[in-house]
Amino acid sequence: MKRKYVIPGDIVAEGNLRPLVNVFRIGNSIVATRIGIAESNKDGAKVIPLSGIYFPRANDIVIGKILDHSSLSWSVDINSCFNAHLPAQDIFGRDFSPAHDDMGSQLSKGDVIVARIAIFDRTRDPIITIQDKDLGKIPTGELIKISPTRVPRLIGKKGSMIQIIEQASST
Repeated sequence: MKRKYVIPGDIVAEGNLRPLVNVFRIGNSIVATRIGIAESNKDGAKVIPLSGIYFPRANDIVIGKILDHSSLSWSVDINSCFNAHLPAQDIFGRDFSPAHDDMGSQLSKGDVIVARIAIFDRTRDPIITIQDKDLGKIPTGELIKISPTRVPRLIGKKGSMIQIIEQASST
């Protein structure tokens, strides 16, 4: 896997590779459309943007903040141009009834959750789920915003900073 910094118009790769994300093909060349880190491997070529908005994809794991609820779902801020929707059936099960179940008793405005993007097709807001292992409401902690360019520094070499954070927080 080759990685390098690119700007729009730079050639990411040449040959029979498949153009994946933030790139397009001109003749035999794959060209970047965003500023970021170019990656090419046997699957294809892509650019991981250094800045910009998060664009959700199915099966992405996201951290979201509850904004509000309607009678059938919660609206969740996932730090994207889209607000996600968490269906009430995810919490209450199949026998959910808006007349009998109090949605505010389970999740309220400002609660933070870990969820997975279940459905997203660009024509409507993403649907998220908390039905998998390690997903759901985060009971304690503090939410901080980190620039995407700082994530590698947060992780550290071979995950060293993550290990320090885990030891300090006893998790």
